Amino acid sequence: MSFGAMRLSDADIWGPPADRDRAVQVARRAVELGVDHIDTADSYAFGVTEDILREALHPYPDHLLIATKAGQAQVRPREWEAVGRPAYLRQQCEASLRRLNVDRIGLFYLHRIDPLVPFEDQLGAMKELQDDGKIAHFGLSTVTVEQIESARAIIDVAAVQNLFNVANRIGEDVLDHCERERIPFVAWFPIMNGELARAGGVVAEVAAETGSTPAQVALAWLLARSDVMCPIPGTSSIGHLEQNVAASALRLTDEQIARLNRLA
Repeated sequence: MSFGAMRLSDADIWGPPADRDRAVQVARRAVELGVDHIDTADSYAFGVTEDILREALHPYPDHLLIATKAGQAQVRPREWEAVGRPAYLRQQCEASLRRLNVDRIGLFYLHRIDPLVPFEDQLGAMKELQDDGKIAHFGLSTVTVEQIESARAIIDVAAVQNLFNVANRIGEDVLDHCERERIPFVAWFPIMNGELARAGGVVAEVAAETGSTPAQVALAWLLARSDVMCPIPGTSSIGHLEQNVAASALRLTDEQIARLNRLA
């Protein structure tokens, strides 16, 4: 189980959290619980979450992978636009390096593909950053199978990050492709807890049967779905963080998984 750091900012992902000390404690608790992969982005509250991760965890443990992203700008609260100009991608990378206080980013995603900039130019900028030693590994976010394969002709794709959960499986072909190609698949928005709890009652039923929460069932289903699956649930609550991490130990029966599968 990994951790998505977006919720370490304020409610609109627009500025610093109301309680910065608590955000720092959440990040530290994640690592204490064994989380070794934390996901963030330059565009989350203008880099606030990267600052908090540095404050909480630097110097970083050797086993910890911090992934961040470039290629997206927040123009209004909860409203983002793709910006893939090569100069902008390089600028975002340099800013993330400073905020995280590292010489090289372990995993750096193209957050969104900018339709106004040739895809090859966006990938070329990332390849230059990798060749310059600024990033170790490159990933793609919110992409199709065709885009993954186009990118692999230019740069190695170490991870793919798409929206995926038990109730929303648009793009399941991408997960299947990643499974065949052995590319880690990072599921963002993996819970959708309020909707899941009401989705035909199945998630709530399985939660009652297993003595868990609907969110834990949703995460356990993801982990059972594929061995390349890596959910990144985010939270600003230590209690929810602990529940999310504990979901990695929840084992669903084949019958329960079949019932959840039918929610799609």
